[in-house]
Amino acid sequence: MTQTRRDFLRGIAAVGGYRATYVSMQALGQLPVAATAQSLDLEHGVKHGTKVVILGAGIAGLSAAYELGKAGYDCVVLEARDRVGGRNWTVRKGTRLEMTDGSSQTCAFDEGLYWNAGPARLPSLHRTVLGYCREFGVPLEVEINTSRSAEISNPAANDGKPIELRQAVNDIRGEISELLGKAIDRGALDQELGAHDKERVLAFLKQYGDLTPDKLYKGSSRSGYKVRPGAGDQVGVPRDPVSLDVLLDADLWNGVLFEELIDQQATMFQPVGGMDQIPHAFAKRLGKVVRLECEVLEIRRSENSARISYLDKKSGGKHVIDAAYCITTIPSPVLTKIPSDFSAQHKEAIAGIYWQNSVKVAWQSRRFWEADYNIYGGISWVKGITNMVWYPSASLFSDQGIILGSYTSGDNGALMAAKPLQKQFELTREVVERLHPGHGQELTRPMAISWSKVPYSLGESAHYKPGQTAEYTALNEPDGPFYFAGDYLSHVGTWQESAITSSRRIINMIDAHRRTTVKANT
Repeated sequence: MTQTRRDFLRGIAAVGGYRATYVSMQALGQLPVAATAQSLDLEHGVKHGTKVVILGAGIAGLSAAYELGKAGYDCVVLEARDRVGGRNWTVRKGTRLEMTDGSSQTCAFDEGLYWNAGPARLPSLHRTVLGYCREFGVPLEVEINTSRSAEISNPAANDGKPIELRQAVNDIRGEISELLGKAIDRGALDQELGAHDKERVLAFLKQYGDLTPDKLYKGSSRSGYKVRPGAGDQVGVPRDPVSLDVLLDADLWNGVLFEELIDQQATMFQPVGGMDQIPHAFAKRLGKVVRLECEVLEIRRSENSARISYLDKKSGGKHVIDAAYCITTIPSPVLTKIPSDFSAQHKEAIAGIYWQNSVKVAWQSRRFWEADYNIYGGISWVKGITNMVWYPSASLFSDQGIILGSYTSGDNGALMAAKPLQKQFELTREVVERLHPGHGQELTRPMAISWSKVPYSLGESAHYKPGQTAEYTALNEPDGPFYFAGDYLSHVGTWQESAITSSRRIINMIDAHRRTTVKANT
């Protein structure tokens, strides 16, 4: 029976996601498990002054320098940009975006408004990055990752009319619950469920799908009202359910099930004032350890050590640093262009990783989504290359806000990036207008970023092809004095937590190697 229950729960998960599975697990007497943070195992209290040069002042590089510094290492962080953070980049009034294709934009948002052009949320499960926020006193606020008042929209479905997310979620639950209830009544699951479990599952389905006593789905107030309840004799009238075939035609399950992804579940957080408050907090504590506008020219070996040549773009001077260890967090599309003494295996691994593009388009606007649609944060999902409209969680109830008209990656990101900026702006305005008729014209001061065109990044995130394990395995191991760290070398995913966990693993390896070497020489 254990195996058949597991199969049944997999079916529930495929339809209803995490929440449905969780309730089913409770009904069947099973429980979920919790996550843990990445630990450190560094020797402290020894002033050995071992030299480490770290290439890149993103989250991986900054966190490595911070922890190694506390453990007695002499660190230098070289960063080609004029800012810390890497892909953690918050755009404000006056920020210039200069892309490799020669295009440039200057942000004209009102003072106090900002846009996180890179990472924009912190899952509550990411205890390591949240721990740094706590340690550094970086104030956090809730990031509202989903809103049931947001919408899904496929121009080819439902006569082109958007469907409110609460209706899509709850109507599909109701329709699937009715179908599953009928299957159980007809004995279709007799081999999988005993009589007692069938009774309990049917009771669950009535509640989960809001079915009638005869196990039919005829709509639910969970999906919203066509006449809202009020005082006196004003009785609420639920909306008519959207039929299953229309919901299937909408083909936006990524939106309907988005909040069920383990790293996208409430509660989510964001730093008050912008995501770059995190790298700034690291940089404040590292001080002169971080050298900005220092572009790496060569990565060489010098006996058993690393020798890094770099250009100080402020002075125009070229310099060399020798170090016992080198940690590179430079994205592989950039790293492949730097002459190096990496092994053939590591060079092949670096060149073999595909980095996808990601395009975000942001607008300043009156917060009509709040005033007219009761949307406070969250995402509306759109079929097409723009993918979504993302509403801000900061400064709720204020007059102006920054709304994302697109956040798209992969093939759609490549298609979007190939279009001129003005066309990107037009497409996103059209999508907002489709979701919120009459309000597309309120969008002003657009900004767009294509991460494949951002200097010193040349991509948004690394992706491995199915079965592509050699590259991941190789770069998770040192190449003499060279160590590699970044979110693409962690199973957590494309998150700042990934970069930190990868970095922590690497500095544990470095410290273990140093201690072993010291012990061998005494």
